Amino acid sequence: MMADNVMRKIKIEKVVLGVGGTGDNLEKGVKLLKILTGKKPAKMKSNKRIPSLGVRPKLEVGAIVTIRKNAEEFLKRMLIPIDNKLKEKQISENNFSFGIQEYIEIPGVEYQRDIGIMGFDVTVVFARTGKRVKLKKMKKGKIPKRQIISKEEIIKFMEENFNTEFVGK
Repeated sequence: MMADNVMRKIKIEKVVLGVGGTGDNLEKGVKLLKILTGKKPAKMKSNKRIPSLGVRPKLEVGAIVTIRKNAEEFLKRMLIPIDNKLKEKQISENNFSFGIQEYIEIPGVEYQRDIGIMGFDVTVVFARTGKRVKLKKMKKGKIPKRQIISKEEIIKFMEENFNTEFVGK
């Protein structure tokens, strides 16, 4: 019997939490991400001008935090508020995203009066062994199409490891 190919194994590379908003709302979002992860969020600045939304270049419009250590346990906690159910349209190649409407639904998180009720986005990025070849600076290489993780593979991985249910469109 042949062993499984190590290069074909799918693993969670990172879980990224993101929150959008400007001014006061952004500060509340940054506080929320800090409470959830214990890490300092990075603020995102806009490049475009969108007058209807009051957005101008270099205005801080969001914050993100990336979790690489213990990503699996963190993802398990994040799946509880959405009842471990995902829609198929939330999945794309190599990743999937979902939103959490209220942070108080996460187990072990108390309501914070200074933050109020707030939601955020969770993006889970998958990778296969060998992805670094494409990312490194010296002796960069190309990665074949078969290294891309398809929608079907993500669904199978999530069903096997997290018992996640997938709802059609």
